[in-house]
Amino acid sequence: MTSSGVREVTCKETLAVYRLAAIITVRFGLVASCVSLGFISSVRAQDAVANKEPDMSRIQFFEQRIQPVLETECYACHSHQADSVEGGLWLDSAQGLRIGGDSGPSIVPGDPDQSLLFQAISASEDGMPPGGPLPNTTIEHFREWISAGAVDPRSDSLPSEHPREPDYSHERDYWAFRPLQLVSPPSTMDTAWPENAIDFFVLKQMEDAGLAPTTTAEPRQLIRRVFFDLIGLPPTPDEIERFAQNPSAEAYAQWIDELLNRPQYGERWAQHWLDVVRYAETEGFEYDNTMPGMWRYRDYVIQSLNEDKPYDQFVWEQLAGDELEPADQNALIATGFLRLGAVRRNAGNQKVASSRNEVLTERTDAIGSAILGLTIGCARCHDHKFDPISQYDYYRLQAFFGLSHENNHSLRAAAEQEQLEAVESELDRRITELKEQLEVAEGEEEARIRGAIETLESQRPPPGPTICGIKNDVQGSSPTYVLRRGNPDLPVAEVSMRLPSVLATAEDADASWDIPNPRTRLANQLLQSQQALVARVIVNRVWQYHFGQGLVSTPNDLGKNGSQASHPELLDYLSLVFVESGWRLKPLHRLILQSQTYRQSSQPADSALSQQIDPDNRLLSHFTRRRLSAEEIRDAMLAISGMLNPEMGGPSVILPVEQELIDQLYKPSQWQVDKAPEQHARRSIYLFAKRNLRLPFMEVFDQPMAQTSCAVREESTHARQALELVNGQVANELAAAFAARLVSASGGDPNRIVEQAFQLTAGRQAWPREQQLSLEFLQQAGPREFALAMFSFNGFLYVD
Repeated sequence: MTSSGVREVTCKETLAVYRLAAIITVRFGLVASCVSLGFISSVRAQDAVANKEPDMSRIQFFEQRIQPVLETECYACHSHQADSVEGGLWLDSAQGLRIGGDSGPSIVPGDPDQSLLFQAISASEDGMPPGGPLPNTTIEHFREWISAGAVDPRSDSLPSEHPREPDYSHERDYWAFRPLQLVSPPSTMDTAWPENAIDFFVLKQMEDAGLAPTTTAEPRQLIRRVFFDLIGLPPTPDEIERFAQNPSAEAYAQWIDELLNRPQYGERWAQHWLDVVRYAETEGFEYDNTMPGMWRYRDYVIQSLNEDKPYDQFVWEQLAGDELEPADQNALIATGFLRLGAVRRNAGNQKVASSRNEVLTERTDAIGSAILGLTIGCARCHDHKFDPISQYDYYRLQAFFGLSHENNHSLRAAAEQEQLEAVESELDRRITELKEQLEVAEGEEEARIRGAIETLESQRPPPGPTICGIKNDVQGSSPTYVLRRGNPDLPVAEVSMRLPSVLATAEDADASWDIPNPRTRLANQLLQSQQALVARVIVNRVWQYHFGQGLVSTPNDLGKNGSQASHPELLDYLSLVFVESGWRLKPLHRLILQSQTYRQSSQPADSALSQQIDPDNRLLSHFTRRRLSAEEIRDAMLAISGMLNPEMGGPSVILPVEQELIDQLYKPSQWQVDKAPEQHARRSIYLFAKRNLRLPFMEVFDQPMAQTSCAVREESTHARQALELVNGQVANELAAAFAARLVSASGGDPNRIVEQAFQLTAGRQAWPREQQLSLEFLQQAGPREFALAMFSFNGFLYVD
């Protein structure tokens, strides 16, 4: 079943559960109840009653017997007068009463026993209102009113006035929201060990906990660590030996500078950012269409990192590049960031409210996870349960994207583009006509029309060179509304654009949804009034990628439900240094890599004590060993086998995979394998990123799915990984090349084959026992099997 199919079934089942759940809970204004199997017939009865013209006596009955009770007993918790509307239930309008709250419709006209409101006021225990049960006479009035059709002459719309929202001003003192302040490194008992300010912060907490730092890593171990860390590739034996012969601080600093200036640095660190922004080149869901030219966004990230573009500018361009520099192709490409969420095309019309809402939700949530490090998305259907973010705050943030629409900007010549658009327009016209016919078609006629639509879709000309970006369109937009339970069919009140209240300053005033350049306004506010939070988030991510976990171990959640910072003063110190250094990442890398903290061995000074006091190594008393990522393993195999193609940039490469996987795609023709064999040896970041088909080798080594932001890569260990390294196509093809390289370079001498194999895979000589076992295995199985076995060697797969 396709991912879309799974999603649709799940939604239907969930709706059925809500409608048929046999639960009655009435507490603190939150009303929940079962809806019987007669729901559909009740809805029909409701519609029939609603369509009758109410007589004046029913209106008077509501105004005299029902409305006064609602006002005195219910409005305190369920109206725009309430400080916080309980259970999402508004009882001060006809529409609010009819729609109901979080548990569903509160009234079933004609059937009081199936009406949640009546169940609540008539419950013998834990009923409504919370102050005590209503008089029996009043309860009978409600029964009579509902039985007669629940006539409600009040306005058939929800109040436009906002409810009084929680006061979050006191929440601004939470550590993640505070302005950055200069923090001096603390004093330590050991003054000889620290190399720079980082070490003083780390050592202080170690000493307070009764721990001591371990020894410095052995030079060959350290240089291999730095190579994989900065460029994602292993050093050559000559590079290792050069550093081993001169491991001085000056030489080490020179190596760091050299690696930061290599173009491979951008390729390695771009992958981290692409994980966070859930980069893929297809839209996901059933069709999983390719987004034309999306690979240009990947190249933009690589180039930006290699240029050491200031991070604030990097964010600015991705949020509003088209507004800032509409004539700059790179600025247009940067806005691909806002196109990276999955898009549902199944409905056939992307302008319908539900599909548009999904797109805006993706863009809003991405700001929260990638840039602010907050779970903003939790406030889409209700006020955030942990952080000071209201549902109104969520939609105010979403309003910044109210004008934003996808823009596939063609790079064709004007005349050629006009001809292409004419063909597209004619196809759109014919497809629209067929879809109108489809609404009333049945049986064979329906199947025929669907086939005709699919045929026309297949006739669309290829897009040609394209920038996949964003543009503003006032005509195709509308104001942003708070949506009850996140449902686009249940708008509550229009909102203007503004940062969430807890983040906004006095200067960050509300603005109308249709002002020019709304996303530039958002970028200004994020990078000025909220620069402390934005800086903390990216600095924490950089620390995480160097040490395996961030100073805050939940890098997408610096809020109250995330983890607390292990070294909060250090995080603030680094963030301030980062901002004052012009928001540049390379100086931050240098500061971290030159610290003694980073240069420690992976073996603790006292393993038993370290395990007892700090089992997760949050205090950093040693370096945490890590397994290579999927991309690093494949790239390293290509490098040591001599097969790596260093070509940078350009369209992504589609590799051969099993036909069974291709056949599962909605359109198997989407997987067109690159015919140039040398392209198959490109670095992994250049492989085609399709949401509905991950390469088996990459998937088994924990490559993320790109459905949501990946804050931290999993590091699993299971049998499929061993099977992939022994039986997989990638491993076996590269093992043959690796074996040929070893034999050629050694002249066939078994001892030299083993020596070079260990130097290339682990960056060191074989230990005596390893040498003996390798020679025995080489004699029995031959060079190719020995080369394949070395791919499974922990010394190759892990960085110490």
